[in-house]
Amino acid sequence: MEQQATMSASRPRVVVRYPALAMTSMLIGAFVGMFSETSLNIALPKLMVSLSISTATVQWLVTGYMLIIGIVLPLNSLITKWFSTRQVVIFGLLDFLVGAVIAALAPSFPILLFGRMIQGIATGLILPLMFTVAMQVFAPAKLGAAMGACAMVIMFAPSIGPTLTGLILAKLSWHWIFWAFVPFLVIALIFALTSLENVGNLSKPKIDVISILTSVVGFASIVTAVSFASSKGWGSPVVLCLLLFGIIVLAVYAYRQVHVTEPILNLKIFANSAFRAGALMVMLDFGIILSTMYILPMYMQKGLLLPVAMTGIIMFPGGIVNALVSAVSGNMFDNFGAKWLSRLGFLIALIGAIMLLTTSTHTAVAFVIAAHVVLMIGCPLAMSPSQTHALSALKGPASGDGSTIMNTLQQIIGAISTALATSLLGIGEAASHTNERGAFIAGVHMAVYLPVVLSVIALIIAFTTCSFKKQN
Repeated sequence: MEQQATMSASRPRVVVRYPALAMTSMLIGAFVGMFSETSLNIALPKLMVSLSISTATVQWLVTGYMLIIGIVLPLNSLITKWFSTRQVVIFGLLDFLVGAVIAALAPSFPILLFGRMIQGIATGLILPLMFTVAMQVFAPAKLGAAMGACAMVIMFAPSIGPTLTGLILAKLSWHWIFWAFVPFLVIALIFALTSLENVGNLSKPKIDVISILTSVVGFASIVTAVSFASSKGWGSPVVLCLLLFGIIVLAVYAYRQVHVTEPILNLKIFANSAFRAGALMVMLDFGIILSTMYILPMYMQKGLLLPVAMTGIIMFPGGIVNALVSAVSGNMFDNFGAKWLSRLGFLIALIGAIMLLTTSTHTAVAFVIAAHVVLMIGCPLAMSPSQTHALSALKGPASGDGSTIMNTLQQIIGAISTALATSLLGIGEAASHTNERGAFIAGVHMAVYLPVVLSVIALIIAFTTCSFKKQN
């Protein structure tokens, strides 16, 4: 029995010649997609001036991108049953390339937003596929390290985005942010054409139009409502109606997925306690990261009055630490499991968020760097173990559904947390009676309460879930 278990642990579900090369195109594509998610954060103040738009409008470059990802992601499971792995990845990379060129050439905000949304389609296709393929082509004994590499892409790309963008903006216009994507996408295309193998079977199930429509309309309504709240207020009839409508439509979608014979997403896997706990922790972790990465660059530029290039440099140590911890946490999961890694990670993230609450217009740059580094230790320390804990509890086709569900919820939570941060920033500014700079700092503090609350909720889940004990 012991020998059989050892052999099973050393065999992947699907055998490919070169697993690492097969993953390369998706890793690069996902890196560019996640890099794009935060690369504009540092450029938002400059874009507001260049395009003559408000904070509430410019946030759509972030939330609109994530909204499209959130719409496409739930359809990923269906798409991969109709089209091969190679077809989906190659189309996604070409789509991103087109979107990047449109955004790079954009003369106005609407065209820039259109280019961003086209890019969101590609990220929505490639991101969950990366995790699904990794679960199939790597043996269970190596799965922690493989998922750690995937998590490193998810965590490192958003962290390094502001740094690289800051360096670009120091010498060039914001258009060059998008031109920078092009060489990476071309390299990814080359790997996809030469090394990517098909994983999975094409069953071509019946297309459930009602499920697709309710998914698209429901997620779009909720994200749009939260985004509008930053400019119209939470008591606005438009915001309240959109929220209520979105919740009702998503309830219809969820009911249908549970009761139809061939659902687009198998929501029944939420009955698995390990998946449920892991997915919730991943969602909250992602919300902590994106809300913080949205707030920090604006705080540095408008609160500390630092130039954009310096802002990017200050973000760099946290990005490096993020990459290192993401890589190590995958291997640590293989040895220690997710229980204490997730608890320790969220505790450290909470400390980092609290440190940001103590900042002011005169805070030392070294303290800001330290707070960012602490956050970038805690979040990736919890991310990879939580994700692997969730997905390793699923078997067969359910693992693909699990990957899609987690990535969908991540993007929806990311879009909502960014919009909430914008709304809280505005509320804090409006409530302050000091000068403009002091009011902005008050807004930053109000916005930082969001990652603090998310960290506390994640800690509660990490300490109360019974699934750690069951899996161990």
